Amino acid sequence: MPPTLVVIIGLLGLAVGSFLNVAVSRVPAGRSVVRPRSACPQCTTPIAPRDNIPIASWLLLGRRCRACRVPIPARYPLIEALTAILFVAEALRFGWSEALPAQLVFTAGLLALAACDAEQFLLPRRLIYPTLGLTAACLLVAAATTGQWHRLGVTAACGVGAFAVFFALHWVRPAWLGFGDVRLAGLLGTGLGWLGPWYLVFALLAGSFAGLLVGIALIATGRATRSTRLPYGAFLAAGAIAAILVGAPVVHWYESLGDLYAMGAPLTTVRH
Repeated sequence: MPPTLVVIIGLLGLAVGSFLNVAVSRVPAGRSVVRPRSACPQCTTPIAPRDNIPIASWLLLGRRCRACRVPIPARYPLIEALTAILFVAEALRFGWSEALPAQLVFTAGLLALAACDAEQFLLPRRLIYPTLGLTAACLLVAAATTGQWHRLGVTAACGVGAFAVFFALHWVRPAWLGFGDVRLAGLLGTGLGWLGPWYLVFALLAGSFAGLLVGIALIATGRATRSTRLPYGAFLAAGAIAAILVGAPVVHWYESLGDLYAMGAPLTTVRH
């Protein structure tokens, strides 16, 4: 991909990250992401355009509101920077291909959902369903332009299958995970199914393992107990993003093992 396009996608990521901050702040409270214009939550002073530049305004303002000097949470520049970084990484990963738009939309939605879950233990339907719809629409266009309808079928199967498995877990033991996690599983299956079913498996295993490690670390340091609630959705989102960016080598390695076994390759080396 030409460097100019990579820069443009990075700038797009900054702008999208700024919008995600609005969504994370407003959607859990049931507020519109369009109106009214952004304002300081403490003094309600509208934010001027010069103070609404991603990352730069936060630094130039000294991390405080211009009007009342209340601290601006670091979450704002972090999400903007992370969105830009992930957009650039995925542009380099996929190039200018049919998969890129869907993965950018999917990743943006996951970032917003992870932030909501980390802050409020909430995975809002008003974020999951639009992300699911836009991701599916992008993949439909990709299938129509490339003729890869079989991949769209795999995508649908992964989305339905992941939802069904998590729904069954929720039905058996609701305390294990909330229904927001069930909806998120359907989104993960849809977003990763285009790449292949094993990417979904990678994401679920990586997210669960990351959550387990964090839980053990918190318990070991006395900052949590076995009953402490953790934002499982945030870990699943992180696992999905990891699957997109670094899952290919692991998936290809596993598939190559399957090919060797299918050809009857010996499991051990015989010494003479």
